[in-house]
Amino acid sequence: MSIEKLGTILFFIALIHCFSVTVFAKLAHRFQKDSAAEAFFHLMSEVEIVFGFWAFILLVSWFFIEGADAVIKHQQSLNMTEPLFIFCIMILASTRPIITVARIAILKVSNFLAKIIPVDSKLIQFFVLLSLGPLLGSLITEPAAITLVALLLYRMIPDNISENFLYAILALLFVNISIGGGLTHFAAPPILIVASVWGWSLKDVFISLGEPVLLAVFLNITLFVLIFKNKIKSELKIIEADHYPMPFWVMLSHILFLALIVATGHHPQVFMGLFLIFIGLTTVTKNYQDGLKFKEGLLVAFFLGGLIVFGPFQRWWLEPILTALNQKTLYFAATALTGITDNAALTYLGSQVPSLSELSKWALVSGAISGGGLSILANAPNPAGFAILSSKFPDKSLNAFKLFLAAVPLTIIVMISFLMIGHF
Repeated sequence: MSIEKLGTILFFIALIHCFSVTVFAKLAHRFQKDSAAEAFFHLMSEVEIVFGFWAFILLVSWFFIEGADAVIKHQQSLNMTEPLFIFCIMILASTRPIITVARIAILKVSNFLAKIIPVDSKLIQFFVLLSLGPLLGSLITEPAAITLVALLLYRMIPDNISENFLYAILALLFVNISIGGGLTHFAAPPILIVASVWGWSLKDVFISLGEPVLLAVFLNITLFVLIFKNKIKSELKIIEADHYPMPFWVMLSHILFLALIVATGHHPQVFMGLFLIFIGLTTVTKNYQDGLKFKEGLLVAFFLGGLIVFGPFQRWWLEPILTALNQKTLYFAATALTGITDNAALTYLGSQVPSLSELSKWALVSGAISGGGLSILANAPNPAGFAILSSKFPDKSLNAFKLFLAAVPLTIIVMISFLMIGHF
């Protein structure tokens, strides 16, 4: 069997595993607590582990088939900048000073709106958080935005929240984050990965994607609040002001490091150096810090790294699909395919097809961000959001089918927005 076919087979096994993590969570409970078997099956129930685990199986199998040289050559050919970037940005964005800045901004906007709109304050806070929060992803990147929004949502969501409502909130978070980074060329992974190859500037992206993105984000949150207003008022908690003192210089220094790491996101040697300096800053300011979320950052980076390892082996079946479709059909296909493969990997493969027309490129990218909420693996930042909210879910595991059902109506609204005013 060729390595390409093996890579495809293991990729689809990983997909099945990803949609079956609840089975592994149940298996873990059948073994003695703290035993090796219980720990293994519990690990296999973590969505973030899946693709990294099966990518490891692929590399070990490849080693025995062709030897170490082929494996090393493949790994050296891969660009792991994005996993490293997400690791750094997720940890930085989840620090108490950055969350304090986000909370202050959310509260100020919410309080201002509450004075001019006679609506329940919980509804206003939820609306602001799930609209402006995802759109903030176009400035500070989607990984940072989903980390901030998820951490604030964690404060709003009680432990006894109804499961269906919880999945609806997670779907709204994933869908709006996926499209919310579509106003710039450096924030959303599926756009970032092709912008330099296709020569797209900030102006190109904003003009081509801005209108449908803004329309879809506000339509989604508006309809969601109207449909679930009673549940929001009865089940969610209001975000309170932080009573812990936070010096202005501490918040400013963290914002500066966040901006510098975002600005150097294409240069891992630079942003990793900045990140190490930032760790030193958190030591100096430890009285204003919570524990840094290294585990969550590593898990998400591991997830994305596994997808990148698998990416080149999917080209043989993806390329014929991309080249055979017209723009509208390509948009539908890209939206659907995003649900079963990371959208950045999908657009990356599209960038390797020189025959794609300009309109097809926009259709591909539009579809990739439109379907980014259909599954945990559809958009690289999704595992970061779920990692933060996972303790609110039964057994801390995700039911992929329930997420898909909750995300479909929101995704349809996004698709209608793009089909009405999209530039393809």
